[in-house]
Amino acid sequence: MRMIVGFLRKALVLQVRFTLTASPTPQSLHFLPHHFYPFSSSSTSISTSERSESFTVSYLIDSCGLSHKDALSASKLLRFETPEKPDSVLAFFNSHGFSKSQTSKIVKSLPRLLASDPDKTLLPKLQFFYSKGASKPDVAKIVVSTPGILKRSLENQIIPSFNFLKDFLQSDEMAITVVKRFSRILLFDLHTYVASNMNALQEFGVPKSNIAGLLMYRPMAFMVNPNLFRKNLEEVKKMGFNPSQMKFVLAIQAMRAGGESCWERKIDIYKKWGWSEEEIRLAFTKSPWCMIYSEDKIMAKMDFFVNKMGRESSLIAHRPFLIGLSLEKRIIPRYSVVQVLLSKGLINKDISLVVLFESTEKTFLERFVNAYKEEAPQLMKLYQEKINL
Repeated sequence: MRMIVGFLRKALVLQVRFTLTASPTPQSLHFLPHHFYPFSSSSTSISTSERSESFTVSYLIDSCGLSHKDALSASKLLRFETPEKPDSVLAFFNSHGFSKSQTSKIVKSLPRLLASDPDKTLLPKLQFFYSKGASKPDVAKIVVSTPGILKRSLENQIIPSFNFLKDFLQSDEMAITVVKRFSRILLFDLHTYVASNMNALQEFGVPKSNIAGLLMYRPMAFMVNPNLFRKNLEEVKKMGFNPSQMKFVLAIQAMRAGGESCWERKIDIYKKWGWSEEEIRLAFTKSPWCMIYSEDKIMAKMDFFVNKMGRESSLIAHRPFLIGLSLEKRIIPRYSVVQVLLSKGLINKDISLVVLFESTEKTFLERFVNAYKEEAPQLMKLYQEKINL
């Protein structure tokens, strides 16, 4: 009996080996357990899925300019086996003036757009912006900065938000200017944020024209919790700013630029240069812009005035307008002229920074260049060379 069982086992093994070697078919393997069958429907499905993923990744890299890492990530959100559909989307963006790099950024942010019908889902939104006076380059910048616009409802979100801006500013042109500066504003509930904060400004006595100015040039200033915004208004008013003047709005803009942490960092920078809290307050009330400039610009100007020119940092606190002047186009060219005059003993070393840097170019040239043509004929050439660097 044992011999018979052993013989049967050997026969079965030989039959399996022969069948597998001879290009098996489903019929020839009907006697095998399911997990031995290499051509099952689940295996075929996995193979097709892998081919689809491979094609999608390759397409995203070769046609859309995505990195391999970004392409792998995007392929988890969509799959396609032929290029017709994504090709039509890329062609659509190209026909509307989007550069390859701009389209790549959009695809990276919203890969599922490649599976959309561009004429139905994308074109109406672009046409809306065109109808409001935006050019093709304008629309490309708007979409690239906020790709989410393309997946929001035109009728329920974009148009109502735009109309809100238009109604307040009384102009399509001014409304589209706001959108170009901060396109994300179209994605917010403007009645919750912007309308509430506009009402607060009006309650404090800020003229509508000044509110419009703030909305035009610093729309992000309105995108804050209304309670915090009102707190900022109270703080600015306590500092002595008059709500009826534009400087009040500039002070609000300065407090909102970059948030509270950015505000504190700039205060720390001025303190590092020796300013007291009173000097910081004085500078801010004279020129709110001194708290709007970037940290790098503040550091560069203070370093030049204090370390390069040897002036007291407290002097700048009394003339904060100096921080807003261009280092490359005004401060360095004019100081280069002064250095020559100082080396020749033609002017006093304690010359006023206001006279030197805040005067008009015509006044500066007459007083420091033309007046010394005989003693220093090279000054005009030096000045022009520094400006053109």
